[in-house]
Amino acid sequence: MRVRSAFLYTVLRLLAFLVPFSVLMLFPAFQNGLYWLAAIFAALIGLSLSLLFLRRPLESVSGGLAERRAARAEARGAQVDADSEDAVDDARRDSDA
Repeated sequence: MRVRSAFLYTVLRLLAFLVPFSVLMLFPAFQNGLYWLAAIFAALIGLSLSLLFLRRPLESVSGGLAERRAARAEARGAQVDADSEDAVDDARRDSDA
């Protein structure tokens, strides 16, 4: 996973929430103690915007995470194979001696 793609996706998601929240807070109805309702509406708007327009950055981030996980699993599998081969060799040496 590239740090740049994760950072870009995070910033875009934050903007997708903060811009609608700022616009909603300009209305007098949300300034009189209903800021939590503005936050809920902004979250729904941000979620909708991110589902519609942030597909490519999301795929980039999730693809990088999948590659990283696969590399770790492959390295872990290679280590397990090496350990089991060493155990078989040790057992063979012990039985020969």
